Amino acid sequence: MTKDFKLTGWHVLAIFVGAFGVIIAVNLALAFNAVNTFPGLQVKNSYVASQTFDDRRAAQEALGWTVETSHEDGLLALAITDEKGYPVRPAGFSAKVGRTTTVRDDREPAFRFDGRAYVAEDALAPGYWNIWLTAEAHDGTLFEQRLELYVKE
Repeated sequence: MTKDFKLTGWHVLAIFVGAFGVIIAVNLALAFNAVNTFPGLQVKNSYVASQTFDDRRAAQEALGWTVETSHEDGLLALAITDEKGYPVRPAGFSAKVGRTTTVRDDREPAFRFDGRAYVAEDALAPGYWNIWLTAEAHDGTLFEQRLELYVKE
C-alpha cells in the first residue's frame, strides 16, 4: 500500500522559503564573522596618507636598510642591516606581531638588541604571522615595514 504523494502549492512554498532561509542564514553568519574579525583601518584618511607616500618611500629607501625575520626555539629575531650588511641600531624601534585575519593574537614582544638583531622570547604558534615594524633612523627618517613570517610546526 503506497500512498501517492501530491506536490501542492504549500509544499513548493515551504521548499522555497527553506532554501532561501538557509542562504540568508549563511550570509548573515559570514557577514557577522567578517565584521567581528576585521582588524581595523591601516590609516585614518587614505587620501592624506597618499599625498606624502612617495616622499616617505624615497626617504626610507635612501636609508638602504633591509630586514630579515626568523623564529627558532621560541626566539623571534628581526635583523636590520644597512647596504654593507652591517647591523643597524635605530634611534627608535617598535614592532607588533599578529595574524592577518584577527587582532586576537596581536602583541608587542619585548625586543632587545643583542648586537646583531632585535630578539624577543615569543613562542609563536605555527602558521603565518605579520610583523609591523617601525624604526626611526638617527636623522629622524621613519622606516616602516610589514613583514611576513611563516612558523613551522
